Amino acid sequence: MGILGLSKLICDKAPSSVKENDIKNYFGRKVAIDASMAIYQFLIAIRQDGNQLTNDEGEVTSHLAGLFYRTIRMLDNGIKPVYVFDGKPPQMKSGELAKRKERREEAQKKLDEATEAGETVEIDKYQRRLVKVTPAHMDDCKRLLTLMGIPVITAPSEAEAQCANLVQAGKVYAVATEDMDALTFATTKLLRHMTFSEARKMPIQEFTLARVLEEMEMTQDQFIDLCILLGCDYCNSIRGIGPKRAYELIKQHKNIETILQNIDKKKYTVPEDWLYKEARQMFVKPEVSQSDSIELKWRDPDEEKLIEFMCTEKGFNEERIRNGVKKLVKSKKQSTQGRLDDFFKVKVSTGTTVKRKSDPKGKSNSAKKPKKEFKRGR
Repeated sequence: MGILGLSKLICDKAPSSVKENDIKNYFGRKVAIDASMAIYQFLIAIRQDGNQLTNDEGEVTSHLAGLFYRTIRMLDNGIKPVYVFDGKPPQMKSGELAKRKERREEAQKKLDEATEAGETVEIDKYQRRLVKVTPAHMDDCKRLLTLMGIPVITAPSEAEAQCANLVQAGKVYAVATEDMDALTFATTKLLRHMTFSEARKMPIQEFTLARVLEEMEMTQDQFIDLCILLGCDYCNSIRGIGPKRAYELIKQHKNIETILQNIDKKKYTVPEDWLYKEARQMFVKPEVSQSDSIELKWRDPDEEKLIEFMCTEKGFNEERIRNGVKKLVKSKKQSTQGRLDDFFKVKVSTGTTVKRKSDPKGKSNSAKKPKKEFKRGR
């Protein structure tokens, strides 16, 4: 679910923290991708005649088609992706998972009714609502990525938290996901639409956390409390408080404890035994593998095993997959080039005034140009 209404709130209250870029502007960047979110997108979007792609045995293959071709597209644009998979969901998320189960059961009932009535549009709508990423989908995708030579990480718990930790450690430039809670986990950069298809013509939307906090005039702790008020996966929110009111309350009272002391309990319904403190800790100290122990390596693809997996086992067209592998090999060679701004940074004097000096011949010399300092990029 992420954080309800956060992207719109940021666009309204901190517009300079959001910018749109073409995918090619991320040439040379390493990006941690929330694998579950990407796979879910592929299962929803990649269809033929309204149905998910399947092979002759009836196995769904939309996730593999999406992952194979979208990863090649990223590599073709010089991006080095690393896919991070969810581990065991935290106990705090059990309530949200139960709600999702209830919504799927309701969607199944609606689908049955639509099928009986022959309502094509409604059938498609409820089929999409029933899409779920399964352990089998995950295993397929991990195997495919490994054969493609792409780094794969399985987080101990939430993938977004592990992705954010990789950014904080300087292992990657940004987190690519549609869920805004990567910012709540304190990633410095969040990229949306990175795994969308080219046909949708969606620019990459980049959020910069430091600018969000600066424009909203909040600390990270206050931002976390704002996200809890908006609605997160770990606890219920206060009924009657929407995004605008949540923002106003945090600005006025700074934290949830003070808000609870001052709001009208008759007007706003606070959940019984509200676990906001526990939710806060989930964002402040999430369960992650220490990034220092994680080594990211992009290897050459295993062409023949890729063909065996995708074509022999999963039923894809061999010619198309071999053409994809050729692009993959070419793209990976290209992606080894670095970005100039990753290797050099301009070091500017902090003085407010630059004086011009005269040389012995009486000619004035302009101030020295800022020196370029070598810097290892990511």
